[in-house]
Amino acid sequence: MIKWPNDLLADGAKISGILLEGAGDAVIVGIGVNLAHHPIDIDRAATSLAALGFPPPDPADFAEDLAASFAAGLSRWRNEGLAALFARWQARAHPLGTALRVNAPDGVFEGLYQGLDADGALRLATPDGLLHLVHAGDVFLL
Repeated sequence: MIKWPNDLLADGAKISGILLEGAGDAVIVGIGVNLAHHPIDIDRAATSLAALGFPPPDPADFAEDLAASFAAGLSRWRNEGLAALFARWQARAHPLGTALRVNAPDGVFEGLYQGLDADGALRLATPDGLLHLVHAGDVFLL
């Protein structure tokens, strides 16, 4: 399952993450995947392919496959647009209505996940009836 904005979860534990950083007209993409090992003394559950009972692939082979998949996704985005990418993302994400806590730069919010905004921001409906658009922050499933 995908957890906004950048984590992949397996049985509720983080197995992979992605970070983006702008550099001029480019975007630097960093992707981490726990193949054989995972951290144990952190503030959230983590796992690895090996811990899930899968033989970890050779890192070089995995990196090659990941690069090919990334290139295919980039091509889909360029050809089909952002809406198609968001639809694919949502099909693999936590369901609408999932309870979340968000530690955002402008505060801590709890509410229900309401999908993505047109620019990819997380839409969070809070109990006070407000809809928060979250562009950055740490998200926790409740």
